[in-house]
Amino acid sequence: MSRMPIDLDAALASNAWPFQEAEKLLKRLNGQRPAKGYVLFETGYGPSGLPHIGTFGEVFRTTMVRQAFERLSDIPTRLIAFSDDMDGLRKVPDNVPNREMVAEHLHKPLTEIPDPFGTAISFGDHMNGRLIEFLREFNFDFEFKSSTKAYCAGEFDKALLAALRGYDEIMAIMLPTLGEERQKTYSPFMPICPESRHVLQVPTLHTDPENGTITYLHPNGQEVETKVTGGACKLQWKPDWGMRWAAFEVDYEMHGKDLTPSAVVSAKIARVISKHMDRKTQPPLNYVYEMFLDEEGGKISKSRGNGLSLEEWLKYGTPESLALFMFNNPRKAKRLHFDVIPKHVDEYLQHLASRDPDEHVKLLKNPVWHIHNGDLPEHSVPLSFSLLLNLAAACNPEDASVLWGFITRYAPDATPEKNKMLNELVRYALAYYEDFIKPNKDYATPDDQARAALAELAESLGGMADDLEADEYQTAVFTVGKNHGYENLREWFQVIYQVLLGQSQGPRMGSFIALYGRKETIALIHARLSSR
Repeated sequence: MSRMPIDLDAALASNAWPFQEAEKLLKRLNGQRPAKGYVLFETGYGPSGLPHIGTFGEVFRTTMVRQAFERLSDIPTRLIAFSDDMDGLRKVPDNVPNREMVAEHLHKPLTEIPDPFGTAISFGDHMNGRLIEFLREFNFDFEFKSSTKAYCAGEFDKALLAALRGYDEIMAIMLPTLGEERQKTYSPFMPICPESRHVLQVPTLHTDPENGTITYLHPNGQEVETKVTGGACKLQWKPDWGMRWAAFEVDYEMHGKDLTPSAVVSAKIARVISKHMDRKTQPPLNYVYEMFLDEEGGKISKSRGNGLSLEEWLKYGTPESLALFMFNNPRKAKRLHFDVIPKHVDEYLQHLASRDPDEHVKLLKNPVWHIHNGDLPEHSVPLSFSLLLNLAAACNPEDASVLWGFITRYAPDATPEKNKMLNELVRYALAYYEDFIKPNKDYATPDDQARAALAELAESLGGMADDLEADEYQTAVFTVGKNHGYENLREWFQVIYQVLLGQSQGPRMGSFIALYGRKETIALIHARLSSR
């Protein structure tokens, strides 16, 4: 589908957060192209643990702002995905193999530690490859940059020499943020020991900006002089972040709320380094997002692996559902667990169905516009994902053909070939059913009230015709519930779900009966009433 033209006034009136961010950035630039010729967006990645959804989310959200900016301006843009892979590994992550081997290489740069997975030349390269592969699957337009390569190739040399000239100013910024003991040994420069290859956190004894060197106290007690350029040193991460902003002249970067104090410090350092590079560039415009939470409401950690992986989400839900999760409420902390997947699959389908090309403001506010950058796909999905999951719960399918047997009766024109998205949903539903629904089924034993009500529901359905509209079956369900004293019909529906499906939540019953079949529903009721 060709890209739709955009009405700029409608974009701003939509109040969609990517457009709001793009407008802020455009105002910050006074609508002018920067001297470097483009606007630079950056995202950062710490490859000490496996990439997780938070990493993907930062790239995706930044991309949405970039896309919105490109709709409001003709200034060229670039996006850098930067990996801080020259960091020394301080502890072995819990979720990697060959942990004992990795432990032998602690404190070395990630790109100098053997790959515990055995697929790349180093730990850092493996993690970088995992990130790049996934981002390419989503067709992101990005440039990958490795910290190791940037340091060693001299890309940061001018900025590092500027940091050396501004050493005292950087120390004045950093020291008040540190504890008393750390202040005694802190230096923004971390030399790479030529012998051990450890990234050393040691005191700097002397700086020589004219020659571009520092003298530091080696752990063995010797005083050692080293260049700060060419990969002989790297910066501590807060000075490193600020140095990167100054070196690349980054215009926009997101970060999590937990990094807000660090970002403030890094911005001050970026100003110092820019000044000593004889530049007037400012630190980037930042967007602060809330963190994802695990099942227990705790912060997700790459090293603990307590969040969903990228692969796990995509085993049970569509890429579009993941994108929607990232689009919704970035400033609100959200649980990132398996049970959020079906909800977002269905929400995406609802947004897709509700789009109105003639209502520009509403269209540009619709998440699907931002997910697809205006190239809205055409999909016909005659039933929801949650309904598919409940169908699976009722019929216990062994393969997709079982579900398609019910689907084609409900929607005769639907086929796997014609309805590719629906066919994908069937695949996801089977995986989700097998791993989450089937193992957790817990059928309730009906009490006398529930037993009588369900028996009447079976009798009522027995007197109805096949192929009625879902609303007619729904009315019959409502009527039976009222007949048997369920003043709160939510309680009645919960009885149905718990007794018939073995779960506490379920579908709109009229739609379920229409899909599963009137006779099949009657048989299901009788089977559950006869079981003990």
